[in-house]
Amino acid sequence: MEALRLAWVGGAPKLWTAEAMARQGLVTTVSSDAGTAAVVGWVGSVRDRVAGARGLLEDFGRPGAVPRLPIGDYAAVLVCRDRVLLVRDAQARIPLFFRESGGRVTAVSTSARCLGDIAELERRYFCRYLTGNMAQPHWELTPFVAVHRVLGGEVVELSITGEMHGRVMRRGRQAHEPSVPAADGPHFGGAAKDLRLALESAVRCRVGRMTACHVSGGTDSTSVALLAARQLAAGQGHLGELVLLAGRFGRGELAGEQPYLDEAMEAIRRHAPAARPMIVDVDDVADFDDFQHHAGDTDEPHAHAFRAPFWSRLHAAAAELGCDTLLTGCGADPIVDVNPFHLHRLARTAQLRRLAKQARAWAVGSERGLWDVVSAYVVQPALPLAAERVTALVHGRGTVLGGLGNFARPPWLRSEFARAHGYREASIAESRFVFGRTPEQSRYDAANYVAAPDPLSWNRAPQDGFVLSHPFLDPEVIATMRRLPADATFHPGRPKAVLREAMADLLPPGIRGRVVKVPFNELYARGLRTHGNELLDLCHSARHPLTAEMFNIDTLCQAVGEAQLGLGDAYAWDRLNSSLALVVWLERLDRRPPALGAAVPVIAGS
Repeated sequence: MEALRLAWVGGAPKLWTAEAMARQGLVTTVSSDAGTAAVVGWVGSVRDRVAGARGLLEDFGRPGAVPRLPIGDYAAVLVCRDRVLLVRDAQARIPLFFRESGGRVTAVSTSARCLGDIAELERRYFCRYLTGNMAQPHWELTPFVAVHRVLGGEVVELSITGEMHGRVMRRGRQAHEPSVPAADGPHFGGAAKDLRLALESAVRCRVGRMTACHVSGGTDSTSVALLAARQLAAGQGHLGELVLLAGRFGRGELAGEQPYLDEAMEAIRRHAPAARPMIVDVDDVADFDDFQHHAGDTDEPHAHAFRAPFWSRLHAAAAELGCDTLLTGCGADPIVDVNPFHLHRLARTAQLRRLAKQARAWAVGSERGLWDVVSAYVVQPALPLAAERVTALVHGRGTVLGGLGNFARPPWLRSEFARAHGYREASIAESRFVFGRTPEQSRYDAANYVAAPDPLSWNRAPQDGFVLSHPFLDPEVIATMRRLPADATFHPGRPKAVLREAMADLLPPGIRGRVVKVPFNELYARGLRTHGNELLDLCHSARHPLTAEMFNIDTLCQAVGEAQLGLGDAYAWDRLNSSLALVVWLERLDRRPPALGAAVPVIAGS
């Protein structure tokens, strides 16, 4: 989906922006003596996009300026008098790509598909994509030869005629610098206070004219909605409107979430009586509904396209009301929950007695075996590829999905393709990114890419008028949690203890005390029952030559059959889902991408 394009006409740079997205506020263009900036998304505050874009231009437009990146969810092209800058925020919500040839950039766009040649596909990219669902955002490669990704937090500098001058990573600046709290024992006083301040700031800058909050009845989404309600009720949102968006399941396991949803809605409306509940009946929704559309029309292969039907139903409801931002509780699990990889740090620093004590406490609190805990948080981070190979040998037992983890080659990926195009190297790179030299810190970096970028939200942005925003993944919230020692967050059997303490005055008792949510497994199982034969037909009828080059179709179909029977686990299903999405994406690759629409040319000041 193309929101802007930069090209050189007669040797001079020219910007085009999509008129429809500009009307919706998704693209903001400003000009000054420094030049012209086109910003997709928002900088600083959702409510004041023009001021944020102008500030970005002023900060980066000064010759020799090296400012920190401001907070926000944005991708920007700045055409200054003497140079061109391509900028993305560190969380990488909004995509940005450039086409390069011989050290010169010839075009820039938010769509890799619009820049690429479908006859020249980058096979190394597909190996990296298939290593796991976090592979895409932190690699420069794209599906197309000569088309490169601007990475999150990166500033790419070009000459005014397009020659590449440099690529640097910039640190982001935070809205305020919270103090470093001391560990307070079970009450988490200082830690909870700092998290509350950071989360309030993250919500405040994301509140728009009409803000929708996804409410599921869990601790995370309810916390975000409560903070938004409080700010709007106090006038901090400049009397903006609040919509409480939820999906209702009237049958099956997920119907058990309804009492929590009702309690959450009641608590939120006590703070903001004018908030509008928007309850969407989703009993008829299943994973893999309209899979060819959701998986095939995105700019890049979308590993989570199978879950798109549920989210698109909710997004459509928010769009009908005219919401200009939608907040979620996504990211809280890895960010504000206790970080179990501190066990790896204890092993690394030879604190074995403390390791044994905390591992036992963790095992009891999570109702797992001691060896399972040590294996997951000490052994696997140290030797991820070896641990997966052993697990596959032990648990495979002749099935396709058995023992298939994050990095090992899926059996349906042909070994000759994997060897020729660097699958093992991609697996090593991905495992190092996920675990890193210090897994307890890499957890926060990797967590961000579970939700960013969000291909479904981005692909639907022109029709919805908003892109999802995640307060828990705000740089300030992440920085606050990274500062905390393990003792300040570790409370066996009580997940997200610091968050519960931080929100103690707002969360209703039933939600504050719950520790388990009903997973979406039923939605997945129903989708496979309903669409299993369609998925098999899709694989057998695939005609793109790269599909047969990459995959053993019979083995892939066997994996679909095993998933229908409930074999495998979440890791194995993720690998299967991403492969099926890739098959669809390749089949629909020759479809013309959506046009820029009625574009507005923007000529930089000279």
